Amino acid sequence: MRTGISAQTGKVLTGWDHCVQSLGKILTTRFNSRVMRRDFGSRIPDLQDANANERTLLELYVAIAEAVEDPVNGEPGFRLRTIELAAGGRSGRFVFILEGDYYPRGHLGDYSLREPRVADLAVGSGSRLVLEAAS
Repeated sequence: MRTGISAQTGKVLTGWDHCVQSLGKILTTRFNSRVMRRDFGSRIPDLQDANANERTLLELYVAIAEAVEDPVNGEPGFRLRTIELAAGGRSGRFVFILEGDYYPRGHLGDYSLREPRVADLAVGSGSRLVLEAAS
């Protein structure tokens, strides 16, 4: 079983909770910000304060999909099926629902076990990005 340490509490994370933290780290890290891993991350932080028009929303969808599904730096324990905009508006806060399949042993290359899962990504103007497990 996959395990890690919570970035917020320092406690041990296992399974889906660890996968969600990994997805959050990928999606909230700006490209070229990590030494020795310049290609790790996503374009989402660059789009965070852009105008909330159709073009920017489409770019956010693409940035989410590219980062999660990246064969080298993506999350091997999660395969994205759909992205849905659940909330958005003049406040500048947008919530995307990421639906996909969680593979408990995907980090080991074993895709025989599959569990449908959902995570919420909140992107807010001027605030930090937040990814939470919805189920």
